[in-house]
Amino acid sequence: MARVMLDKNGLAKSAGTLTVYNFDAVSGEFTGSSDEYLAQGVGLPANACTAVPPVTEGTHAALYIDGSWQIVADHRGETVYSTADGMAQLVTTLGDYPAGTTKLAPATGFDKWDGNKWVTDTETQRAGLIQVAEREKIARISEANNTTQAWQTQLRLNMITDEDKASLTEWMKYVQILQAIETDKINIIWPEKPL
Repeated sequence: MARVMLDKNGLAKSAGTLTVYNFDAVSGEFTGSSDEYLAQGVGLPANACTAVPPVTEGTHAALYIDGSWQIVADHRGETVYSTADGMAQLVTTLGDYPAGTTKLAPATGFDKWDGNKWVTDTETQRAGLIQVAEREKIARISEANNTTQAWQTQLRLNMITDEDKASLTEWMKYVQILQAIETDKINIIWPEKPL
């Protein structure tokens, strides 16, 4: 079949085929090429042009913008981190990395962005670790109290068995150790629960 030539208005001078380069209607991203049949006096299909797009690598994409092809960065599918709060987010749009993000992942939940790198806020980190230790201490003491509650009642009523009394003693020693733990210390070694 004959190859089509377009006139100055972009209409086919005669019927035939023409290779067109298609692009996304919204983003302008190159989506592929196709050979299109054009009847005489008919123009190109929507979202298509005759200009050959530039060859791009995986980290770039060709976009048809304002009548010409442009190469833009393509970071879609990459993970970046907000410099405001360190939260991870997936890049879903073409172009440079989103403003206020970095490819560098924070090392801890207490890292702050200094403009070039993550820096751990040791004061906030320490306060956070103390809170975690306090919650752990409270949870362990609460569990021990729940475990020993019936035995304590039986002891008061003089109804406890020797075996349960021995268990109660072990659990109460465990509670004493827990109560003595200073939660502002680093690397707390928690005692084993009694059996």
